[in-house]
Amino acid sequence: MGGIVTYQENEAFQKPDNEYSKIWRYLDFTKFVSLLDKQALFFARSDKLGDPFEGSYSKMSVEARPLTMRASDMSVFNEEIRQSVIINSWTMSEFESAAMWKLYSAGDKSVAIQSTFKRLAKSFDLYTRNDVFIGQVKYIDYATEWLPENNVFNPFLHKRKSFEHEHELRAIISKFPSNDLVEWFNTDLRQKAFVDGEYVDVNLDVLVESIFVSPASPIWFSDLIRSVVNKYSLSKEVTQSSLDNSPVF
Repeated sequence: MGGIVTYQENEAFQKPDNEYSKIWRYLDFTKFVSLLDKQALFFARSDKLGDPFEGSYSKMSVEARPLTMRASDMSVFNEEIRQSVIINSWTMSEFESAAMWKLYSAGDKSVAIQSTFKRLAKSFDLYTRNDVFIGQVKYIDYATEWLPENNVFNPFLHKRKSFEHEHELRAIISKFPSNDLVEWFNTDLRQKAFVDGEYVDVNLDVLVESIFVSPASPIWFSDLIRSVVNKYSLSKEVTQSSLDNSPVF
């Protein structure tokens, strides 16, 4: 690491078949303004995301380990890795999601950023601190399915099947090298863990394709979003979501 770094490919990270596939990030008003003001995406520390399984392995994977790898110091090792990984999440879909509006936004005062995989990858050209990896999340049964242990990023690219509706795409940054973790763990090469996360500089002109306003929002809120976008000199279309339009019989 060091020097000019940006989006990088890694064998653990599966890209969408179509790099121009649409992705969405649903935000309340304050987080949207923060995005514009800081010109940065917030990456949350993996163990702060609210899912206790985040960064863990499946039961089958643990049971398949040699006895020497099941020692208690493995949990300490894995916990430090969790504190050294930060994540920014998107939803992959060609259309808006009514479920995502309800889950990840604040009612009628919310917006959705629509982008593409290719735009997201390219938007990190301004960021020079760590490599950024991007890939799709795979959903498995943690009780019966094996989670591969051949890459340290795998636990952060798998989630339980109960989250399958999210169709998640993740951008991930770590403070450890993707090779020789044993040396990293046993030497002073280890960096101090992230606190809660980190703001990562992005090129918003590249990242944002369009902006959608919550389907339940009043007209004045749509006007406010257009005004805020204009003040931050972001030339992107702002559209009122049509999900709440009345049906035609």
